[in-house]
Amino acid sequence: MLFTDNIALKLGAMPQQVIDGRRLHYYDKGEIIPLDPQGVWQICRGVVQLSQIDAQGEDTILGWAISQAFFGLWLTQIDNYSANALSETYLKWYTVEELERSNTLASLMLKHVVSRLRQSEALLAITGLKRVEDRLVELLRFLKTELGEPSINGNTRLSIRLTHQNIANTIGTTRVTVTRLMGEFHRQGLVATDDKRHLIINEKR
Repeated sequence: MLFTDNIALKLGAMPQQVIDGRRLHYYDKGEIIPLDPQGVWQICRGVVQLSQIDAQGEDTILGWAISQAFFGLWLTQIDNYSANALSETYLKWYTVEELERSNTLASLMLKHVVSRLRQSEALLAITGLKRVEDRLVELLRFLKTELGEPSINGNTRLSIRLTHQNIANTIGTTRVTVTRLMGEFHRQGLVATDDKRHLIINEKR
């Protein structure tokens, strides 16, 4: 099935919504977002996890794209590139031709591509740390900045729910190790979870 056919089917299943004269495409939490080299997505609402799938089907997390960010095959040279909606997500689709014709779009995209580059460099620096515990601590600090929102008692709540496997794939360790370390962090009062199992980071600790 062609990429455009996938889009048509998706729109047919949802109430049509339009912003600035452009139709929005909806993807539910957990859905894989189709990618095509002839264009890019821009996020209007939601969080998208970007990753590379290896031969064993495991994810290497490349980062997270949030509201207003652009992503797609046209912006990467990585094989087996994958985009997964981590929340209810609304997207705009732009073709390469549209981007090349519009200085405004190109300037906006450049701003967000630079932001993604900085995010990628930060993740590379984290994965380069020798001790797994240090990697996890630095990743939590990174997530607080990138995906955090104010919570009770001045703490920070992550806007999405990340599994221990997600975290393990990001810092290059096992889920068992992350579960053990997170248990220690919970006992020390460094982190907690809310009723929706979103992580809360204790600012004071």
